[in-house]
Amino acid sequence: MADIDFVMAWVDGADPAWRQERDAYAGNKGRSAASSGDARYRDWELLRFWFRGVERFAPWVRRIHFVTWGHLPEWLDTANPKLTVVNHRDFIPQEYLPTFSANPIELNFHRIQGLSEQFVYFNDDVFLLRPVREADFFRNGKPRDMLALQPVVANREDDIMPYIYLNDAMLLAKYFDKRANMRKQPGAYFHPGYPFLYFGYNLLEMAFPRFTGFYSVHGPAPLLKSTYETVWQLEPDRLEQVCRHRFRSREDVNQYVLREWQKLSGNFAPCNAARFCRYFNIGADNGGLLRTITGRRAASVCINDSVELADIERARQEIQQAFERVLPEKSSFER
Repeated sequence: MADIDFVMAWVDGADPAWRQERDAYAGNKGRSAASSGDARYRDWELLRFWFRGVERFAPWVRRIHFVTWGHLPEWLDTANPKLTVVNHRDFIPQEYLPTFSANPIELNFHRIQGLSEQFVYFNDDVFLLRPVREADFFRNGKPRDMLALQPVVANREDDIMPYIYLNDAMLLAKYFDKRANMRKQPGAYFHPGYPFLYFGYNLLEMAFPRFTGFYSVHGPAPLLKSTYETVWQLEPDRLEQVCRHRFRSREDVNQYVLREWQKLSGNFAPCNAARFCRYFNIGADNGGLLRTITGRRAASVCINDSVELADIERARQEIQQAFERVLPEKSSFER
């Protein structure tokens, strides 16, 4: 099995220096709370449980590349031999900095010095709950993932992401013909292990000649550095335009375009990726999330922040206590 690294991108939204710089660039441009508000950067103080989960459930990982604006948790042991702290300026070209959008960060991971060809990207809201193997992420050097078609939804509550999803589909349509791709690799669309819902979506999509959108699981993302290099070689102007946006924009594409590129190229191993990660929005009642954590009901869990949350402290304490029950022991990444 080839080396596999983990990449984790983290931001401390409470850091006064970071907030000052963000606010200086943000100005008064009418950005919605969903695109650049505090909920996007709020720290739920769960990071130590991410490291505990990795050490307990994925001890085989070669190296963790911890990507940060510059701030670090006080408890983090940066001398750990498996840990590399990566500042934005260490890998993102200077002309794109500073950035307060995840897209320029995620689209430049291939520039991280020493990153393995095969790596798994974790947002800071995704946590491991069960033992995982290298083969859960890659098989014969190919990312394990799910090719699922799903129309882009006109979500009026989010004035950014529907545009980005459509932009992803538009870029991919330049290089892949939908019907020709379905004929070329039917097993990628109709894998027997896919959830019935997305198997059905793919069947219905056969009636439409053009891509309407894609479904990407918000969880651990298996990626190839060579995929980045290919897309950057083909679309340098488009990706550079995205990287120059300091905040998330309707004109962006995001890292999902890289995952879908792998799938449409046939460079992936089909599996039920949706089963691997459960997704929750934090709300007034977090019973399902708490039971998933304490019962370890999935290999991983994604905990998405909510813009409108009345009792943040209560939710924070509940989630922390749930993780403490599952991962009570300090990891070697903690001082």
